[in-house]
Amino acid sequence: MKDLLNVARPLGILLMAFSVAFLPPIGISLLNDEGALRPYLAGLAANFGLGLLLWLVARRNRRELKSRDGFLLVALTWTLLAATAAVPLMIGLGMSFTDAYFETMSGFTTTGATVLTGLDGMDHAHNLWRHELCWLGGLGIIGLAMAVLPLLGVGGMQVYRAEATGPIKDSRLTPRLVQTARSLWLIYTGLTAACALALWLAGMTAFDAICHAFASLSLGGFSTHDASIGYFDSVLVEVILIVFMVLAGINFATHFLALRGRSLRPYWRDAEALAMIGVLVGSCVGIALYIWISGVYPDFWTALRYASFNLVSVALDCGLVNADFGQWPIAAGFWILAMSCVAASAGSTGGGIKMIRTLILFKQSGRELTSLVHPSAMHSLKVGGQVVSERTILSVFGFIHLYTISIVVFALLLLISGLDPVTAFSAVVTTMNNAGPGLGLVGPATTFAVLTDFQTWVCTVAMLTGRLEVFVLIVLLTPTFWRE
Repeated sequence: MKDLLNVARPLGILLMAFSVAFLPPIGISLLNDEGALRPYLAGLAANFGLGLLLWLVARRNRRELKSRDGFLLVALTWTLLAATAAVPLMIGLGMSFTDAYFETMSGFTTTGATVLTGLDGMDHAHNLWRHELCWLGGLGIIGLAMAVLPLLGVGGMQVYRAEATGPIKDSRLTPRLVQTARSLWLIYTGLTAACALALWLAGMTAFDAICHAFASLSLGGFSTHDASIGYFDSVLVEVILIVFMVLAGINFATHFLALRGRSLRPYWRDAEALAMIGVLVGSCVGIALYIWISGVYPDFWTALRYASFNLVSVALDCGLVNADFGQWPIAAGFWILAMSCVAASAGSTGGGIKMIRTLILFKQSGRELTSLVHPSAMHSLKVGGQVVSERTILSVFGFIHLYTISIVVFALLLLISGLDPVTAFSAVVTTMNNAGPGLGLVGPATTFAVLTDFQTWVCTVAMLTGRLEVFVLIVLLTPTFWRE
């Protein structure tokens, strides 16, 4: 009970602050006279009321938060914000709580999986709300990765604090965490504005440009059209989105260092970013060749166009698509999903294992092979010229172990519930990695609405588990956490 009281006050403040997010859809509903005003007023009232109640209950409890309180606060924040954000969708679109919660959790975790159809004719307020949740989720992820998870001893940025790679020796880029978060969020906001402007100049309407800028910088993957980016059928739009998705997939601390030093050198020194781009380029060319030879497209350049956009989008855990890659040879689809596990950088808005952990895993595997040949040799593991500590290597293996077990457990639950193997496995992989569309029944041309309520909740928990870096949720399930 003490743990809950400790986090109730800051949680209440966060909820009340989140009430401001309901104002943009309220404003656009009034502007367009769409009739979506009541659902968002009700959502604002429910959200603010719950936050106020939590604050009143614990307003006298001003104890300093400990690490264990941080785990609970992070998990409850994501869980409750998704619940209050679901209220307008339930009232305005008549969605069940299960589907509305899935949609808002997909937004907050920047997964981009949806249960909705008819997006082209949907009220602007609802479409803006979905994209705003993605964008706010991206903001929260950057703060979580840079400021919160390292203090709890988990998360990809913990690798950087352990001096594992690149130009970043500490997750605190400025002396105070608040300054760090503010600097990174300004970069995030600036890139979003630049993306929206570029998309508008490329021919999108202002509304579509803003929504898709939200989706691409947060790597959230929601769209205002059922056909996603395929609706625009524009190479220029696709190139712009690829550029900004890649920028969103790079560690935002690297952007900060490049901007502060007014130099591109931090990018060349970031081993994780270079590996990410190398993997993306190689995979785009490889898949393009494969689907061209397989006869999916008549020429290599057309194959390269569609392979590049879909691969970059899903691999970086965005989920915008311009073609139904579920109709390509099955190996291409699994290749794309496999990239979603590893491509994004730590400290970005992407999900999955993260490229830095992948680099450490491969280098450690190589070190073990070398040790078999030369048992007496001493080999340190280096990434980006920096030695990785044994403690960091162990934490990476621990994370990957729990990540793999989580995928297996969630996939087994979906298989037991009656889904076919391709749908079950791809649904779990794409939700755990916060990547958007999967294969089979949840492919790019369909939605997650085909799932039963039980299956939908499994995928919802998978989204949250992946977004909170596995450890945050699993530690709450251990008896040790709740002991005094």
